[in-house]
Amino acid sequence: MHEEIKLTREVAAIQIPSGDTLSLPAGTAVFITQRLGGTFTVATSQGLARISSQDADALGVNPEEEAKKQAEAIRLKDAPLEEQVWSQLKGVYDPEIPVDIVNLGLVYDCIIEESEGKKTVAVKMTLTAPGCGMGPVIAADAQAKIMTIDGIDDARVELVWDPAWNQEMISEEGKMKLGMI
Repeated sequence: MHEEIKLTREVAAIQIPSGDTLSLPAGTAVFITQRLGGTFTVATSQGLARISSQDADALGVNPEEEAKKQAEAIRLKDAPLEEQVWSQLKGVYDPEIPVDIVNLGLVYDCIIEESEGKKTVAVKMTLTAPGCGMGPVIAADAQAKIMTIDGIDDARVELVWDPAWNQEMISEEGKMKLGMI
């Protein structure tokens, strides 16, 4: 996991924790520090950055991982929409913490609304810290993952700060992954 990789082509990345966009040229040496939720957190000479799954090939990532994701999507295809939404949210990660946003306790509310034959998912979530520059990026990831579900016409992900997040909100599964229990 912490093996140096040279990017095979230029990729757009998001600097952590500022959330600023940067370009990593072909040949840039990176170390994958986390590969969760279809995105990659990499250490570069410029600090940490997040690379999207669409640029996984530049990291030399095996396309079989995508096939596994597709298999899970097929398994969930006939599941109730709410289960599909929660499954997608469990695929969203804070790039600095190896636990998904659901098990971190960051998702406060998830409602599927139907109006005029259109289904909209409304999610309220928070962050571990209000000043996190990655907030809009994480929210956009959540929205994009929800929008991949057949039958969902729109998704809104709102960042909220009340109640303030604390470690007690982490699920038992999340606490085990973090070595807290």
